[in-house]
Order: sequence, then C-alpha cells, then structure tokens
Amino acid sequence: MTIRYENVVPWGRSFDEYKRMFCLTEDDLHKSILGCGDGPANFNSTMHKNGFKAVSCDPIYRFTRDQLQRKIDETFDVVMEQTGSHLDKFRWDTIRSLEELGATRMKAMSDFLADYDDGKENGRYVYAELPRLPFDDRSFDLILSAHLMFFYSDNLTLDFHLTSFKEMCRVGKEIRIFPLLTVNGDRSEYITSVTDCVRDLGWNAEEKKVDYEFQINGNTMLVLTRDERSLKDRRDANK
Repeated sequence: MTIRYENVVPWGRSFDEYKRMFCLTEDDLHKSILGCGDGPANFNSTMHKNGFKAVSCDPIYRFTRDQLQRKIDETFDVVMEQTGSHLDKFRWDTIRSLEELGATRMKAMSDFLADYDDGKENGRYVYAELPRLPFDDRSFDLILSAHLMFFYSDNLTLDFHLTSFKEMCRVGKEIRIFPLLTVNGDRSEYITSVTDCVRDLGWNAEEKKVDYEFQINGNTMLVLTRDERSLKDRRDANK
C-alpha cells in the first residue's frame, strides 16, 4: 500500500523541526529568510516572537483565518489516517506515537492560526505560488522549502520542479530543500535533473545529512549555493 494525496495538503511542522531539518544556526536565523510552501507551520510565528524576520509564501494564504481553520480540520483526519495505515514508513523515537504526532502538528498549526491575521497584515504571509514568486532578484539570503519540492513528485511534474528551482535561484542567495524523499519514502526521481539544471545556472548543489529523521531515511537536505566564480566566468564569456 502507498500513501496517496490528491493535492498538496496543509500540514504544519514546528519551529524546532525546521531548525533540525535545515541545520539552522543562530547566524542563519539572523538572515533574511523566505519559506516557500510553509503552509500552516509555526516557523514564521516563532521567528517573529523571537525577534527574527521571515517571510512565508503559500497559495493557501489567499484564504481567511476561518477558512484555513476549516481546511486544517478537514485535512487532519485524512493525514492521520494515512499515517496510521503506514506506521512502518516512519521513525517513532522523537515523536513516539501517532497521538503525539497529532498533538505536535495541531500545536504548530494553532500557533500559525493565532499569528495569521497579524502576519498577513504585516507582509509576513504572502499569497504566492511556485513556479512564480513576487519578489525581486536576490532579495533573500536564504530560501527554505520543506515537504513540497520532491515530496509531491507524484503530484507535481518535473517541469514544475525545474521552473520552480530556477525561480528560487533568481530570488535567493542560498536554497535548502528537505526532504529528498517522496511522500512514500522513495528518493525522488527528479533530483538528478534538478541538480543538473541548477549547476548549469552556475550554482553548487550538495546533499547534506541533518539531525532529523521522521520518515525512515528522510535525513538529507539539498543545499544550493551560488557559485560566484562560475557566474563571473559566464559574465566574462558574454562580454
């Protein structure tokens, strides 16, 4: 049996999970950060409470708080049922049970909802959808994307991935993607094509292990950094 979602589902991870998934240091937290596809995670709200700055973008931010609450309520049982039917795909050490998973996710999503109206008014939650972003070139030091790229390889095409990565390369100076697995725990077949694409754009691509593993073998992020030397060579060649 496999896990199958018809669409990308709103499912919020916690600030602590973001720190572990992306190996975020104290220096990282002081950078200008864009979360692509953050959904109802509490990363942004916790950053704000701690005096840091982050912008989150997601197509679900077109909805009101009440509408999002209903969508979360509708989705919660579906995700919990799918997870409960595939317990062998997950590592139950930090999160020790299905019940604890539900409580952890609902806490993160409740924090998000409590912050949503203020964050939207102040430009921290932006209605936007890959593969197009409404931001200037290189306007963020760091772009984070959790459980979207690669994760929904059955729902989102290779062309969508390639176009989205080109757009993130336009907007950010460094990009971190987690995980490299699909929703069913398989390594995404798109990874090689994506890394070849960004290297052709003059970026470095490196897979790094992280101190986080809920999906079994899901403990690797993809880190993209601008190769300034390669970009300079390209500029010189075009003169």
